[in-house]
Amino acid sequence: MRLVADNLAGERGGETVFSGISFSLDEGDALVVTGPNGAGKSTLLRVVAGLLPVAGGGVALEPTSEEWPDLASACHYLGHQNGMKTALTVTENLSFWRDYLGAPHLTVPEALEMVGLDAIGHLPFGYLSTGQRRRVAIARLLVSYRPVWLLDEPTAGLDRASERQFADLMDAHCEDGGIILAATHLPLGLEQTQELRMGEA
Repeated sequence: MRLVADNLAGERGGETVFSGISFSLDEGDALVVTGPNGAGKSTLLRVVAGLLPVAGGGVALEPTSEEWPDLASACHYLGHQNGMKTALTVTENLSFWRDYLGAPHLTVPEALEMVGLDAIGHLPFGYLSTGQRRRVAIARLLVSYRPVWLLDEPTAGLDRASERQFADLMDAHCEDGGIILAATHLPLGLEQTQELRMGEA
């Protein structure tokens, strides 16, 4: 499996945000996207996820399969928002995502244990701190399997211990043959990464 971008361009509101982006990621690869605000890092992830249209060039999963018929089906997208309902409990939120996304991976209790929150599944999501909310969002990556993780500032709101914990989860995903494309201003602590810097002439 490979994630390939060829001369990719993206736009928002009719304005080109980036163009000429090319990369190729094999199983086990991680690419960290850096650059100043406004360079198009978030837009790039949204284009790869299929949330925004491709404005030029192309991006694809090679080869496709019955299990992953297109790139969007193979992706987990973790954006700035955590994607959880505040009135539902942590367990209810994660159970919804597991059932909605399919391809069950870890159970909800197992996923919460992996992010150090195994004691709070009964609490409403709205009761949690900023860091706890982000860790629950990370647990969503674990309840259903997707080979490609698209991560936009994934460590925002995490303390040092949680950052290290998440780095271990990302390393494990790559070791299992997964692919990571992450936009960040901060080091992610991954063992091996490639880097794409956007916004430079």
